[in-house]
Amino acid sequence: DGWLVETRAADGEPFAWAVPLVVNAAGLGAVEVARAAGIDVAAAGWQLHPCKGDYFTVARRRAMPGCLVYPVPGAAGLGIHVTCDVGGGYRLGPDAEYVSEVSYAVDEGKAARFAASVARFVPGVVAADLNPDFAGVRPKLHGPGEGFRDFVVEESGARGAPGMVNLVGIESPGLTAALALGREVAALLAALA
Repeated sequence: DGWLVETRAADGEPFAWAVPLVVNAAGLGAVEVARAAGIDVAAAGWQLHPCKGDYFTVARRRAMPGCLVYPVPGAAGLGIHVTCDVGGGYRLGPDAEYVSEVSYAVDEGKAARFAASVARFVPGVVAADLNPDFAGVRPKLHGPGEGFRDFVVEESGARGAPGMVNLVGIESPGLTAALALGREVAALLAALA
């Protein structure tokens, strides 16, 4: 007859509420939420492989393009690309590195590799021009050397979790696809009503 969701408030106080439907869109934590709901995530093939991406900003003004520049995509992502922000600055990244532990620290030692990578389409950028910016970790469903696996968007009644919609492996294109994913989730929920 629905779900009892138990959690803690920001102050640590436990609380619970009963809901008819649950949407699991917990990103890197989506597998743990699905497991807590009783889903056999190994049988579902929902092993996540954290893939970290660092970003650098270009500190000195250079002859930079006035648009986004993307290289041809590689095995783990789009590759290091150039984006401009609303303040007129430029950001390089992300790279893609599978990691065993989640960390959001930017590896400053990557500056030379970033500069060399974008020098193909932005000549003159050198490591000294770059400052560490931020990092993100993508929850990929495929690991190093494995074939691409797309997002999972599933009502999990067949897995013993009726009324639960799981979104697993929603990595960076998920932001671009957020509206389409929302429509898909809404359709799945509407079918349950």
